[in-house]
Amino acid sequence: MRLVTYASDRGPRAGVQTDQGVLDAWDMIGSEEGSGLKELLASGRLDEVKAAVEAGSGYPLLLGPGGILAPIPDPDKIICIGLNYRAHAEETGAEIPKAPTIFGKYRNALVPDGATVALPPASRRVDYEAEVAFVIGRRAASVSVEDALDHVAGYTLLNDLSARDLQGLTMQWMAGKVFDGAAPCGPALVTPDEAGPHDAIGIAMHVNGEERQSSSTADLIFSVPELVATLSTWLTLEPGDIISTGTPSGVGLAMDPRTWLEDEDELVVSSPVLGELRTKIKR
Repeated sequence: MRLVTYASDRGPRAGVQTDQGVLDAWDMIGSEEGSGLKELLASGRLDEVKAAVEAGSGYPLLLGPGGILAPIPDPDKIICIGLNYRAHAEETGAEIPKAPTIFGKYRNALVPDGATVALPPASRRVDYEAEVAFVIGRRAASVSVEDALDHVAGYTLLNDLSARDLQGLTMQWMAGKVFDGAAPCGPALVTPDEAGPHDAIGIAMHVNGEERQSSSTADLIFSVPELVATLSTWLTLEPGDIISTGTPSGVGLAMDPRTWLEDEDELVVSSPVLGELRTKIKR
């Protein structure tokens, strides 16, 4: 399934994106217990939603202003992994990490597919990073690598926009990662049965139609199961938590000359199984 969050007069609602349109997930299972997608994941009722879709329940919605939002607009945590593609670590001259390098973003950074992101006034060196992210579906605390995928609800795309001049101000990277709109995310949360193997998800980045990045999760240093297992020993992962797995080689920082985002740039993160995440930049 392709799960989405859509704007409605009842507030943000969990939906299923189909060829006919978006169906309301909670209405299809006849429940008034919740409304959002994070609540739906925590309820453990995705199988009921899938059965309802297969049975032809629900009807396509006429979406109003706001349309499709970020898949999980209200996560408790947004955990990002740095230097997790071998080719990207090599292009930056960094050593291969011995453990996942983590940093965070906040909800203010999340914007949906099709959003326009204003570059932060404090930075003149904002870069793109195409990433595959996954979302936790079941609470994970000290889980094994073998059981890790049982805790993954699905996969989506994320653009880890990074203000490189701010990122380098301190030993940690957070200053350059948290500006408003720094995490375009979407368009949908694709469940594992549709996304396919965790280590074969292709991803690319085009800037103004020019391909800058192209790789797949096969190049990850720490795979999705390894990330779930390791992170869940450091902190408890909750339904709706977003973990972005890192970016491939080809970022503007590594180009010669270095290339930064400018007013009117159009970014497209794409994946054969996850769709396209489009963002426009303005100064």
